[in-house]
Amino acid sequence: MKLISEEVQEVEYITEEKEGGKKNYKIKGIFMQADIKNRNGRVYPMETLEKEVGRYNKQYIKEKRAFGELGHPDGPTVNLERASHMITALYPDGKNFIGEAKILSTPMGNIVKNLMDEGAKLGVSSRGMGSLEQRNGANYVGKDFYLATAADIVADPSAPNAFVEGIMEGKEWVWNHGSLVESQLVKMQERINTRVRKREANENALELASFLKML
Repeated sequence: MKLISEEVQEVEYITEEKEGGKKNYKIKGIFMQADIKNRNGRVYPMETLEKEVGRYNKQYIKEKRAFGELGHPDGPTVNLERASHMITALYPDGKNFIGEAKILSTPMGNIVKNLMDEGAKLGVSSRGMGSLEQRNGANYVGKDFYLATAADIVADPSAPNAFVEGIMEGKEWVWNHGSLVESQLVKMQERINTRVRKREANENALELASFLKML
């Protein structure tokens, strides 16, 4: 499975006044698109997105567990220390999936608020896991697609695709006893286990030979 990310360059800023002069900061926009070849050369079938967005809504958004980070993380899990916002809605509109998120009063969230106040242009980037099947000149995302977060806030939405893919897709990940583990680590662990088994087999053989000599 590969780590897959998609950028959306423009989102709508929403600022709501609260009592005491404080503000609520929110973002809203197209977070994901189906049945269209995006600028990364990937296509998300509508059936795949509908199913996975339904799971994400039920398990994360409704449970207030749908967080995103500021910047481009290099792994498939959300680091709460870097959480900047909480996704509050994700729903279909034709082939688009519209998302809404509340900016949190966390260290990273406060950075986002300041950037918004200063008029900075921000974008969002979805992050998920899935296999890719190449056909008709595009990479189709497989039915095993798993949405890790509907939106990270990216500080440089105009970054070239190669930069994003170099960070987000440079590693492969696998499920290991219910956890996502970098495949390189899994392969290393397998090599270590193989060496241990060979060493144990050699030691057993030597012990057996020593025992036979004593007979």
